Amino acid sequence: MRPHALLSAFVALFLGGCATSSNWPQFRGPTGQGVAEVKGVPLQWTETQHVKWKTPIHGKAWSSPVVWGEQVWLSTATEDGRELFGVCVDRRTGKILFDQRLFTIATPQYADRFNSYGSPTPVIEDGRVYLTFGSAGTACLDTATFKVLWERTDLPCNHYRGAGSSPTLWRNLLIMHFDGSDVQYITALDKLTGKTVWKTDRSIDFQDLTPEGKPIRDGDFRKGFSSPLVIEHEGQPLLISSASKATYGYEPASGKELWRVEERKHHSGSVRPVYGHGLIFAATGLGKGEMWAIRPGGRGVVTDTHVVWKVAKGAPNRPSPVLVGEWLFMLNQDGGVVTCLEAKTGRVIWSERLPGLGNYSASPVLAAGRLYFCNENGQTTVIEAGPQFKVLAENILADGFMASPAVAGKALYLRSKTALYRIEE
Repeated sequence: MRPHALLSAFVALFLGGCATSSNWPQFRGPTGQGVAEVKGVPLQWTETQHVKWKTPIHGKAWSSPVVWGEQVWLSTATEDGRELFGVCVDRRTGKILFDQRLFTIATPQYADRFNSYGSPTPVIEDGRVYLTFGSAGTACLDTATFKVLWERTDLPCNHYRGAGSSPTLWRNLLIMHFDGSDVQYITALDKLTGKTVWKTDRSIDFQDLTPEGKPIRDGDFRKGFSSPLVIEHEGQPLLISSASKATYGYEPASGKELWRVEERKHHSGSVRPVYGHGLIFAATGLGKGEMWAIRPGGRGVVTDTHVVWKVAKGAPNRPSPVLVGEWLFMLNQDGGVVTCLEAKTGRVIWSERLPGLGNYSASPVLAAGRLYFCNENGQTTVIEAGPQFKVLAENILADGFMASPAVAGKALYLRSKTALYRIEE
């Protein structure tokens, strides 16, 4: 079949006719991989066209919106990090239903100006929402009464440049990363009580020596921003976790490390992995990082046996990739270069720069067979999700994007630096 025929067949199968997903429960959606099973989302918009509502959001925070039922939740914070808030917006009207300070921090940790004190995205399910600000605090709220059901402020971590990892839910567990300059671990809390079920320290650390033979403990080379992802591989659940210097496979029920792939040249992994074709697609970190395809399995260090391919040019350092059928799309933050790879082999199909000016921190999403890319200047470029580079639309809003889009029903929920939008025809 010709490539466009393959794409059409895949999209028809993927969308399942007129299927729509009404919820967007976590960072990067229902599967955590940036895929929305919807039709009818807008292709074009402006500040005055297809904006169902626009709600100003106070503070400075880069967390993405999550959607459940008739509620949209997000976090925010004062720019100095002393006050940390949960915000709930009515999905139908854009009216703020809840805006409450959850934590007051007397002496906030340092956060880089590029980051914020409210960067981790909440995770939501029927009746409960979980908001975290890293070591500063994690809280579970009842979404009907807005009552705080439990909170934790005793999970240590020097985030060094600010927290960025978002939590995920799996069965009865709330799973979170704490990769800082002082400690690096992954933990699971009982989602009903907030009590720790398991905690697993990272098994490798950045190690280098001074000329005197003393270890260098550089914060940038020890911390990470990536978020955990639970997949099913060969009929079994597998927790995939990218940290500084390694991508790990854990048993999600116990936190037992099963295997790891080490990559010691790069650091501060921010990209959430994706999974398909029996492969994990993970980026190795900031700087001149690479995209690796990893075959799950084995025991211990499996770098030499389970890395199927590596691609350096165009690898993402902040935005997460999207897997669409046979193609893996990755976005480099600086200047917006998108690269389409053949997922199974790593072969480059095309690599093109998106139109307009601006860098990209938000992760793209797939919706209605199209890829949406939001940049830091407020532009969203929509392209065809296929083996040929084709720009379908360029849209601009009043302020830039650090948060990733949410898609629910036939609407896009876009958080700019100052407001939350519902975009819908």
